[in-house]
Amino acid sequence: MHEKAVVLFIQILLVVVMILMVVIVARTYLMRKKPIFERFGLGMLIGFFTDFGDTLGIGSFATTTAAFRATHFVQDDRQLPGTLNAMHAFPVMVEALFFITAVKVELTTLIPMTTAAVIGAYVGTHVTKNWHAPTVQRVMAGALFIAVVIMIIRMITTPGSSNAMSVHGLHGWWLILGIVFNLGIGVLMTMGLGNYAPELIFFSLMGVNPAIAFPVMMLDAALIMPTTAWNVIKMDRISWRGFAGVAIGGVLGVLVAAKFFTSLDTDLLKKLIIIVSLWTVFGLLRDSFKKNWKKAH
Repeated sequence: MHEKAVVLFIQILLVVVMILMVVIVARTYLMRKKPIFERFGLGMLIGFFTDFGDTLGIGSFATTTAAFRATHFVQDDRQLPGTLNAMHAFPVMVEALFFITAVKVELTTLIPMTTAAVIGAYVGTHVTKNWHAPTVQRVMAGALFIAVVIMIIRMITTPGSSNAMSVHGLHGWWLILGIVFNLGIGVLMTMGLGNYAPELIFFSLMGVNPAIAFPVMMLDAALIMPTTAWNVIKMDRISWRGFAGVAIGGVLGVLVAAKFFTSLDTDLLKKLIIIVSLWTVFGLLRDSFKKNWKKAH
């Protein structure tokens, strides 16, 4: 009964946050006349395939960044990190509703670590608010490169799969380390680094089986993204063009992947994403230094 009550609370929390997000986006659209339906078809296509991949465990930030840059979907790279979080907030919350069906992790681990991640997201949006385009481009390139390295590690090994299912949480100094780690993850997500893969490796190193730690990782993403979204919307640091398309397409991608493709072999897809991500890293770095080169000449 205790576990069912926790799952129910998480589901209610996610639905409430989702409703608040709908209200904020609708209010912004009506009051500020933002172009959320512009390039709807392309946005829907990008959202569908990136969140389809996210549901399969590939992640969505690297693929979306590559797609946005290839199609010039976001005109100002300074808005990229906030846009990624805001547009993918709805699909990730739906994903969490689908997959958080059991909570085996201790609440003394789940609550403080998730709270730390949310605080990190709030702090991160304020840390980055005055960053210029080259800084954002270089940080995002670094975040993407880290994501690629982690993806390669996950392809070579299966972190935590051999860990015992008897460990249900972190205690003492390990819990403090986990809280600090998640605080950092919350900050880094506002800069374009996804949380799932780094947390997977962290919990594996701590001796916690990923199956046990999964609700922490999923709930972190589902709360970090709307927290970031609310802040960047308030600061007007988001590209609204195609917002509705990406969000709706993303939700459809989650539903299709969750229902029909959970056992799909993604190795080839991961290799392709690694190549595309590395090319995107190169493009971000090139553009960031190009601006400085032009100033110098």
